[in-house]
Amino acid sequence: MTRTLVHQPAEWERHSTCWLAWPSHGHLWRENLAPAQAEFAALCLAIAETGGETLELLVQDDAAEAEARGALAPVIGQIRFHRVPVGDIWLRDTAPIFVKTRSGHLGAACFRFNGWGGKYVLPEDDRVADRLAALSGLPKIEHDWILEGGSVEVDGEGTLLTTRQCLLHPNRNPGMDEADIEVSLRHGLGAEKVLWLEEGLLNDHTDGHIDTLARFVAPGVVVCMESRDAGDPNAATLDRIASDLAAFTDARGRQLQVVRIPSPGIVLDEDGEFLPASHVNFYIGNRSVVVPTYGTPHDEAAVAALAPLFPERRVLGCSARAILSGGGAFHCITQQQPEVS
Repeated sequence: MTRTLVHQPAEWERHSTCWLAWPSHGHLWRENLAPAQAEFAALCLAIAETGGETLELLVQDDAAEAEARGALAPVIGQIRFHRVPVGDIWLRDTAPIFVKTRSGHLGAACFRFNGWGGKYVLPEDDRVADRLAALSGLPKIEHDWILEGGSVEVDGEGTLLTTRQCLLHPNRNPGMDEADIEVSLRHGLGAEKVLWLEEGLLNDHTDGHIDTLARFVAPGVVVCMESRDAGDPNAATLDRIASDLAAFTDARGRQLQVVRIPSPGIVLDEDGEFLPASHVNFYIGNRSVVVPTYGTPHDEAAVAALAPLFPERRVLGCSARAILSGGGAFHCITQQQPEVS
């Protein structure tokens, strides 16, 4: 097998910066806008305050920048503001995926974006990747197929996790089968071995993004969830995920070590609909790991279970209940840019 020309570094490798977009679209967030801004600010403070990476923050206009500056005053010296229009804040899916070449240089891999299979087509989102690539000053690597960053999870050593529900869904790349997708992931992200889970959480509009299901925390070690709520409609799905992961070997031939943490369990919206809440949608920063919490009895146990997996980082829980009303949590709204020596 020939060596890949690029690879996506693991998230625990050191970052130079983190890209985010300030939530300011009142017509989308409505009564949840102010609470989502407060949660967003807490995330930014947790990433930056502990001596972590700088933040590259996209803002829509003067008013949005003023709001952001006020909320982020304690770390304002670590933030660069950019006036870039976005449909909404989900940069994990709309921004480039930053990759390293074999010579150690960075590139911005830009994939097509179609609003999560046409479900949420927002103005400007399909142009975010190109605009951020230009702002980063890095070479743009264009790929003419649809891929969202939250749908792939890597160990930095050639192993990539994803789901058939998302990457093989006909609303993304109907002309590509599993073999085509694997070839494209190898070319675009350096995936030497693709591990396929089946499906994701109930009511997840992303069609099963992996970053709500299972995350690498070290080479050969993956974390997923288990339900502790009676009547949790995701219980069987979470058990199958853990079973499938335990049967996998990675690109280096290691049997995966599977660590299970509590799931948030039953989290409902104001209409009583089940929300796809996940404690594994955490962001791994240079000095901290920020875990989304939702005000359930399982929050503290989930954060405590993750802490031993990151002995050199501060692991803390921050509320993401309002951000979840928009469809995701902390990993969904961040995109790290790896550091190069």
